[in-house]
Amino acid sequence: MGKRTPQKGLNDVAEAQALKEIVVDQRSAKRATKAKGRRRDRRYENRLLRTTVDLLDDDADECLE
Repeated sequence: MGKRTPQKGLNDVAEAQALKEIVVDQRSAKRATKAKGRRRDRRYENRLLRTTVDLLDDDADECLE
């Protein structure tokens, strides 16, 4: 069982396309329902994408300066 992807963002677009394979619920056996696991994964996916977009925006701003 591997760890989740660090929240520092994704490295490239290929990782963003394979987001469903990257995000895996490590505690699926301990969750009360599968729906709660899916919700947790969805929140984690959104957090990863938001962090990645923020990093890309920061890089774009640095290039303009």
